[in-house]
Amino acid sequence: MTQRDPLRNLLAVTVLGYLLERPMHPYELGKLLKQRNAGLSFDYKHASLYMVVEQLSRAGYIEPDRVERDGQRPERTVYRYTASGRARLLDRMRELVSVPATEHRQFEAALALIVTLPPQEIPELLEQRKQALTEQAERQRKSLRNNEVDPLFLIEYDYRLELIQAELRFIERFSELVRKEPAALGDFWQSLHARWGPAAT
Repeated sequence: MTQRDPLRNLLAVTVLGYLLERPMHPYELGKLLKQRNAGLSFDYKHASLYMVVEQLSRAGYIEPDRVERDGQRPERTVYRYTASGRARLLDRMRELVSVPATEHRQFEAALALIVTLPPQEIPELLEQRKQALTEQAERQRKSLRNNEVDPLFLIEYDYRLELIQAELRFIERFSELVRKEPAALGDFWQSLHARWGPAAT
């Protein structure tokens, strides 16, 4: 059975990327993931970190650099990247940057099933989403105003802000259409709910 490349996992990509900066032990990597808000870019569990380190080691992408002991604490293995690990990371990063992936988002799935909700409910629901997104956008702007790090390390916040602003523009257009020009969306939606009767609450 062929071993799955651990760099299909974004946590593994991130860990290997961090190790290009300097050798680190898993605990230090975990602190850096938290400090850099990696959870905003992809979902991960802290417990997965040690499993990912083990997978990268088995794949030959990282190797032990040294073992450290701090007082009465257990020994910690510090890892460094290998030449093959760096080469594979660069290949994977080129792929991630250049090839659009099919990213399944909950809102897209909801839009595909929007017909299940009564049309008259949609503007209020979209307004709630708009308010939440506006708060997210302000948090991204606040992060972008951070002058303590190089602008390059804030580029993902800029990207997230652009995505949020694009979604806000879509919500504004869609809400306006539902409220003022429902006929532009066809008559199926209205007739379906006329047939179903009042929605359960």
